[in-house]
Amino acid sequence: MKEALLVVLLISSLVLIAAILLSPGKTAGMSGAIAGGAETLFGKKKAKGFEGVLEKATKISGVLFMLSAFVYSIV
Repeated sequence: MKEALLVVLLISSLVLIAAILLSPGKTAGMSGAIAGGAETLFGKKKAKGFEGVLEKATKISGVLFMLSAFVYSIV
């Protein structure tokens, strides 16, 4: 049981690190805030691209990492 949790914890941490490092940075300043708002206003399809996949991978691996770390600390 402990070994399986440790494997899940290690794999989720590696996926989380890779997804964060591969994700593009946000643009800084007011121009980035205006451009980001315009992209969501005009409906740019971000979910179909590489950025969307990385965003989903970050969310899923983050939740999996936190849950497996919590359960591993109890066991």
